[in-house]
Amino acid sequence: MPSNLAAIASDVFHWQSEPLALHSFLHCSADRSVDWTVHNTTASVFIMGALVKTGIFVLIVSVCQGYQDIWDYDGHKLKDTDYVSLWPLPQKVQSSAAAFKLSSINFQIVHAKGSSAGSSCSLLQTAFRRYFDYIFGYVKKQSFKKEPKKAFGEEVAELQVLITSSDSECDGYPDLKSDESYELSVDQPSAILKAPKVWGALRGLETFSQLVYEDEYGSRNINKTEVSDFPRFAHRGILLDTSRHYVPLKVILANLEAMAMNKFNVFHWHIVDDQSFPYMSRTFPDLSQQGAYHPYTHVYTPSDVKMVIEFARMRGIRVIPEFDTPGHTQSWGKGQKDLLTPCYSGSTPTGSYGPVNPILNSTYDFMASFFKEISAVFPDAYVHLGGDEVDFTCWKSNPDITKFMQAQGFGTDYSKLESYYIQRLLDIVSTTNKGYMIWQEVFDNGVKLKLDALVHVWIWWGTGGYKDELSRVTSAGYEALVSAPWYLDHISYGQDWQNYYKEDPQDFNGTEEQKKLVIGGEACLWGEYVDATNLTPRLWPRASAVSERLWSDKNVKDVNDAYIRLGQHRCRMIERGIPAEPLFTGYCRHEYKGNL
Repeated sequence: MPSNLAAIASDVFHWQSEPLALHSFLHCSADRSVDWTVHNTTASVFIMGALVKTGIFVLIVSVCQGYQDIWDYDGHKLKDTDYVSLWPLPQKVQSSAAAFKLSSINFQIVHAKGSSAGSSCSLLQTAFRRYFDYIFGYVKKQSFKKEPKKAFGEEVAELQVLITSSDSECDGYPDLKSDESYELSVDQPSAILKAPKVWGALRGLETFSQLVYEDEYGSRNINKTEVSDFPRFAHRGILLDTSRHYVPLKVILANLEAMAMNKFNVFHWHIVDDQSFPYMSRTFPDLSQQGAYHPYTHVYTPSDVKMVIEFARMRGIRVIPEFDTPGHTQSWGKGQKDLLTPCYSGSTPTGSYGPVNPILNSTYDFMASFFKEISAVFPDAYVHLGGDEVDFTCWKSNPDITKFMQAQGFGTDYSKLESYYIQRLLDIVSTTNKGYMIWQEVFDNGVKLKLDALVHVWIWWGTGGYKDELSRVTSAGYEALVSAPWYLDHISYGQDWQNYYKEDPQDFNGTEEQKKLVIGGEACLWGEYVDATNLTPRLWPRASAVSERLWSDKNVKDVNDAYIRLGQHRCRMIERGIPAEPLFTGYCRHEYKGNL
């Protein structure tokens, strides 16, 4: 055997500044040559008699032989290790050609000795079971009476999970400052996952599960690997709109599951809007009784909301509700008398209504009671208050509004009236000890905001677009979230995920201090054209492009590399039961079977 074989077959590095697809670090050709590729540098070693004598041949066969008849989207043959495609790509990965087996009979995920989280931590106990099923689930679904035929190789018998800080936060809720970092060491006989908090352990469990691949015998394998990882941005969200179409609870939970697979950590629940009010309020039950599409079948009961919040918590996901006012409130008015502004034609009421009526004290009494309830129901430190797209037409037509404008000295500037309302609303919400997120128009209109307000930038058109808006928001000292380039309800033929992948939230003119104020972003799927029938495939894997942009290092931006990894990640989601749409032509080893 050549003397440098061990060196060539040792560690393959991926550092922050140089993306590497783990799926491509090992290539096996028909003449049994072995190519280890290290950042475009390939060393080829031909297997000869000495290789067999050393036992290395066994390793090569167990890792490299296999599905020579499986092809990727570009017509390249896929091998076993090609299915190891981490998404989103961790900050640092060091991997080796040394491969180990995982047996569903022997393998277990356990709490490490000295961990601050033990068997009483239901969050981790549930996660252990969930990821065990992800790793071995397909084998169980095929109803094997015994383990698939084993190839040669040593075995990883357990994954030990060690929470290193004194407070694991096992019983708490994730928040904006949650520590999601982790370190993962895969070796035999034990792999070790270390994290300061349970939130990092959840992310590390996902990475471990993605490192596992299936060989031609149906056995599970994992290569010797070291990972050090943390998210680039603290806020990585998905917005779902459940007003324009009612989204059943089951579909919401399935997408929370998919979010965890992609390391998203915020569910922005745009729960009500003009079209319907499905949130069932204990304080104001008529809101859903009159404002929902149906008062019994198309509502989210208190127990439904509680289930969503807990299901998300168990996956390290925050739930931030949005109750958008003063516009987008037509459904509110059906169940709350005198909340909306009567519209006029001349001196005659038309019978139609506009935005929330900002001149009545009863409006603010209602908002105080309503948001007191919301602050108790939703444990997150933030609530989204909307504030976008307010149509002034009805306000302009109302004679009482006109008199109020004159009395306040607003003249004919109705943006001042909007600011008056928003300011009073923000003061009300502040008394509930909640922080708030608002759409960018609130900032643009000069409303006085608390310094910890989050300005949500969504308008992509106009001179300078959203990047100039980010410059303005951050120069004023406010933290910002980006959604403008990630409106997933805008669809087009072809691979639009690449457009989402190329956008960077910090790519705007500003100082380094300004760019630090951009704390993340959200992919938004508005509900005009999606419901339970098509929401999930419309969202995934297009949203996955956003997940990597928000998690991975800023230099991870090779679209060709991402294409290969994302294709395999999409197949992984398919195997786990998420009907993610294809990137292009091709197929998955385990296709989606449908729900029948």
